[in-house]
Amino acid sequence: MARYIGPKCKNCRRFGIKLCSKPPGKCAFERRKTPPGDHSSGQRRRRVSEYGQQLKEKQKARAIYGVLERQFRNYYRKANDMQGVTGDRLLELLESRLDNIVYRLGFAISRPHARQIVNHGHIKVNGRKVSIPSYQVKTGDEIEWKDASKSKPGFEIIKSGQGASAIVPTWLKSDRDNGKGSVLTGPQASDVEMAIDTRQIIEYYSRR
Repeated sequence: MARYIGPKCKNCRRFGIKLCSKPPGKCAFERRKTPPGDHSSGQRRRRVSEYGQQLKEKQKARAIYGVLERQFRNYYRKANDMQGVTGDRLLELLESRLDNIVYRLGFAISRPHARQIVNHGHIKVNGRKVSIPSYQVKTGDEIEWKDASKSKPGFEIIKSGQGASAIVPTWLKSDRDNGKGSVLTGPQASDVEMAIDTRQIIEYYSRR
C-alpha cells in the first residue's frame, strides 16, 4: 500500500484521533467524530472483527509516522529480533526516525512537513547533511539546520515558535532560535505522544 495522499482529515475520522496539523477547530474530526462513509441509511455499522481491529491499529500507526507497509513490516521484524518487549522496541524505532526527531524538536509543523525538510537537504546530523527521513538517530547525535537553509521561509516559521511540538520530550534538547537539537537518551514507549496499542499490531503480524 502506497503512502496516503488523500484528505488528511479523513484519516483523523477513520482512526478516531487528530492526525493532521490543522489549527484547533479546523479539523473535520473535531466537528464530526464518526468515521468517513455513507451515514444516510441510519443503519448501525457492523461490529469490527478482532482481525479488523488489529489491522486498523497497524494502519493508524502507519498513518501517524507516514510509513509505507513494507517499511513498517521491516520495523516489526527488526523489533522482534531485539531484546525486550517487541511493541516497545517497535515504537522506539519509529520515534528514532530523523523526520520524527525534526518534528518532535519543534522544527516542523507536522511529520509530513518534517519529512519534506529532510528530503530537501536542510538538516545535518553530527555536521553532515542527511536527506533520508528514515535515518535512525542515536543517543548523542546533534541535529541542526544547515546554515544556508536558515534564510529559508520555513526556518523563520520555526524560529517564530510555530513548530508543532510546543513541549519537547525529555529525551531531546531543542534550541529553536539557532535551529539546533540533540538526542539526550533513547526514546521510551511511554514518550509516544499518541496512543498506539502495539499489542494489536504484534498480534496482526504474528498471525500472518
